[in-house]
Amino acid sequence: MAYQEPEFLPWDGRRVPITFVGGYLGAGKTTVINEVIANSDRPIAVIVNDVGAINIDAKLIRKRRGDMIEVTNGCVCCSSIDGMGAAFDQIRARPEPPDHVLVELSGVAEPLRMIPWGQSAGFMLDGIVVVVAADQLMPEALPEWIQKQLCAQITYADLLILTKGELVDTDSLSNVWKRLADLAPTTPVFNCHSDIFGMGSVGRFLALGGRRPTDSQAIAPSTLFDAHQTHLITPPDALSFAQLESWLEALPNQLRGQLVRAKGILSTTDHGLMLVQVVGPRREITPVPEPERQPPTELVVITVANSFALDS
Repeated sequence: MAYQEPEFLPWDGRRVPITFVGGYLGAGKTTVINEVIANSDRPIAVIVNDVGAINIDAKLIRKRRGDMIEVTNGCVCCSSIDGMGAAFDQIRARPEPPDHVLVELSGVAEPLRMIPWGQSAGFMLDGIVVVVAADQLMPEALPEWIQKQLCAQITYADLLILTKGELVDTDSLSNVWKRLADLAPTTPVFNCHSDIFGMGSVGRFLALGGRRPTDSQAIAPSTLFDAHQTHLITPPDALSFAQLESWLEALPNQLRGQLVRAKGILSTTDHGLMLVQVVGPRREITPVPEPERQPPTELVVITVANSFALDS
């Protein structure tokens, strides 16, 4: 039976942001999602091929029902084995919406084919994150057809997460960074090597897309080895929509480092409240629907030092 969208919108019309997490088998997608769950203080829904692959600490599990697991911090995991539509239906059936949804894609999935699910009733696309293992990007590491799939995933990504850097030597790692720059020159790369700043930063990074952009609990403090910096930026008063676009266009030149992500609800004089989202090279400014109305916020911005991205 073909999947059909529900007739009525859930949660009084509010939409929940979705992040798709792609990458080839063994790249570290499940590890990234584990860290998001472990480090989040917010209700995040996770759709995976197999909930058993998450390996959640038994002490954190509040309820387990069939192919759905509820965790004590508000996160919920459900399986997509019976179909993506069924997994979304399980989330929609909850009386309260999650702050964010993470969807783990299969190893050879084409992220662009998943984008329509980002417009499913009650949800909106927040971005495509692709996890890349350094050793898998080496020449002849994988069959040619898989290499083509991997390169396509990298090209489609809004954000790239590099893992397994410890499995290759320094020269090879430098070549991996150069290849990523060739395949996706404008896409920011988040280095996940545990010797640099640890996986906990990944959980903080992916969790930016919720509905609490100025909540101090949503922004974890930077660590000694964290190459990423989080900023709260107050936009100028009384901006028109055109002036807001110009201000955002000029913003990267005012920051120290490469702007990799930004989000906030900003007020304009001619178009009202606008949701601003920057994910990698993609920038979206969209009206805030009535069910999601809230006071304007500051703009939450994450940057990474240019020297770190180039020298890593």
